[in-house]
Amino acid sequence: MNESRLVNRYLCMIVGVVVTALVLVAPASAAPPANDTFAGAVTISALPFSDTVDTTEATTDADDATANANCGAPATEASVWYAFTPATATGVGVDVSASTYSAGVIVVTGSPGSFALVTCGPGSVSFTAAAGVTYYLLAFDDTPGGTNGGTLQISVSEVATPEAAVTVDPTGLVNPHTGVVTVSGTFTCANADFAFVDVSVTQSVGRFTITGFGSVFADTCDGQSHPWSVDVTGSTGRFAPGKARVDAFMFACAFECATDEAIQTVRLRPR
Repeated sequence: MNESRLVNRYLCMIVGVVVTALVLVAPASAAPPANDTFAGAVTISALPFSDTVDTTEATTDADDATANANCGAPATEASVWYAFTPATATGVGVDVSASTYSAGVIVVTGSPGSFALVTCGPGSVSFTAAAGVTYYLLAFDDTPGGTNGGTLQISVSEVATPEAAVTVDPTGLVNPHTGVVTVSGTFTCANADFAFVDVSVTQSVGRFTITGFGSVFADTCDGQSHPWSVDVTGSTGRFAPGKARVDAFMFACAFECATDEAIQTVRLRPR
């Protein structure tokens, strides 16, 4: 066998070995997560719950778009689904902020084509779940046109719901010269980001009805009772010593608002 033919054979063998090696070492194509679609939603049977998922091969589809219709997230790339049905009413928090990419959450009830939005947002959301209702959680990459997903870190846990309570004291003060009244009471709130008390005062003076409104910020939501007091000026005249109706309405809000109302006949004494 001459030298040129021998060299050609070696070259062919080397090429064949390289091609074979490349085929053998080429990684298998990764598959989307099992809960890539609504039909494959992972059931959350108890709280707290946590999951770590590689979403780099996860997709987005028409169900994602329907869930996002009333939310307006910039993108729902690399999405995965979860389902949770509480036995009793509870506050639920969903957190995806520890993921390796910018992740968001959409919570819906219903079924594809007729989803009802419960809440949505980047990083984390909270909501009150009713007993026996199935809530579907969509976790997704909210960066449009960016890298597709990464490592999703999702945790779902119970969260405390806001609480509110308000009272009105049975006596108040009125300045006989200005007609300004001072009414007071107590408030209690917990698990709230902010709270306030709206107050209305109504009094019949002769043939006239005097009304006025005030508001006070409840700045301590620690579950303990705290005093509130507010000055109210009549918008239709001056208040006078005597009986008046005081209506106090309280809001304490976080992911939802708790409310309470107290109505009291108050005796206004001269200041």
